[in-house]
Amino acid sequence: MTTKTNTDTTAFDEIVEARIKKIRETLHRKAEEYAIDGNQYHNFDVAARLLKQTPEQALRGMMAKHLVSVFDLIEATCVTPERIDAKIGDTINYLILLEGVLLRDKHLIDELCNNHV
Repeated sequence: MTTKTNTDTTAFDEIVEARIKKIRETLHRKAEEYAIDGNQYHNFDVAARLLKQTPEQALRGMMAKHLVSVFDLIEATCVTPERIDAKIGDTINYLILLEGVLLRDKHLIDELCNNHV
């Protein structure tokens, strides 16, 4: 049985902090690139109309590619830290976008905000 050391905890904390920073940077950068009229979900809304789906379903389809890449990382024999960073980051960002679309479309944003006042 292995025990957790302070070094392990410190390294994990560094991974978490670095990921949070990358998430913020990437989502802000991508919003500038993809958002139309302040709608970060524009591409999912348009894809949904084109495919006759909900925005959540359209996002799921786009996110599937990223999930496949993560599964491929697990099976790969040679993976670079840069590839791990990119594939994990893409998947986390899509999950955050999915959370936003689900909350928006389920009209929970106001309820959540009211509960945190």
